[in-house]
Amino acid sequence: MSEICVHLRDFCKMRKIAVFILAAFCACACSDKEIRKLEGQAFGTTYSVTCATGTGDKRPLPHAQIDSLLADLSHTFSIFDTISLIYRWNKGEEVEPNEDFLHVLRLSKTVSAATDGAFDCTVQPLVQLWGFGKDGVQHTVGDDTLAAVREFVSFQLVDLQGDSIVRKDPRVQLNFNAVAKGYAVDRVADWLVEHGYQDCLVEIGGEVAARGSKSGKPWKVGIQVPTQTSDGARESFESIPLPDRRAVATSGNYRNYFEEDGVRYTHILDPRIGRPERTNLLSVTVLATDCATADAYATAFMVLGHDKSAQIVKRHPELEAWFIVADGDGKFTIMR
Repeated sequence: MSEICVHLRDFCKMRKIAVFILAAFCACACSDKEIRKLEGQAFGTTYSVTCATGTGDKRPLPHAQIDSLLADLSHTFSIFDTISLIYRWNKGEEVEPNEDFLHVLRLSKTVSAATDGAFDCTVQPLVQLWGFGKDGVQHTVGDDTLAAVREFVSFQLVDLQGDSIVRKDPRVQLNFNAVAKGYAVDRVADWLVEHGYQDCLVEIGGEVAARGSKSGKPWKVGIQVPTQTSDGARESFESIPLPDRRAVATSGNYRNYFEEDGVRYTHILDPRIGRPERTNLLSVTVLATDCATADAYATAFMVLGHDKSAQIVKRHPELEAWFIVADGDGKFTIMR
């Protein structure tokens, strides 16, 4: 196991670099490739697509088509969109789930089982209870109120029978926010390859997937340095190669939280107890064969902490993980 001990203030002396993509903005060194990029907004955040195309390829990058694809996915997974599939399902409507919905639910249940419920897509009532939903008022929650809500939060209360979703308690609600961005990254990357863009890097809100290469070399991405405050500058401490059909996702507790009586409560909830996670992790970065899987495991590992998460990584050789562990007094250790 490799460990590096770092003090947050030391990074102020380092060269600042964009957290998401380190190499994608550079001019291509090979004469037969040109690096081209487009950007937009989706899922309440930003996205970017970077392609390495032949210098003779004058096709415009498919901005409108990608926006359309992402809009369709938002209409499936957005818990705030009143016409989305998940919003309507949560309201108790009889809806016919599409393949995207079914795929993400299957994956969510797989990761839930592998992490003993540390990842759970039925967490939506807890998200609302703690005020981490859109326009919510964040606040602490009493034991009695929490116990009442926990009765219908469990991945075991929702099941698939063929292509039908069955909830075993009518109060069950779904929330795919911890996996939907990663899944959208995968869908966009696959769409690009299907339409002739073989070498591309797709990023949505910091979750990244690679297809092909950057002029014969793996794409590279950066692992973000944790910040001491939610508005701290984004920096990166290490770049990692991202080969063809590999993806990376990061989950951290230093951007979205509230403080009450000197205690910090993060938006990452432990669905097993109904409360914000309280491990000594600041962030987890997971590398996997697809971004949806990386996204889900990164969230679960934040809940489980380093030791239990490292055991899961050993059992799943398709995963790699970087853990940033708080040591106190502004210091942290990077562990793998």
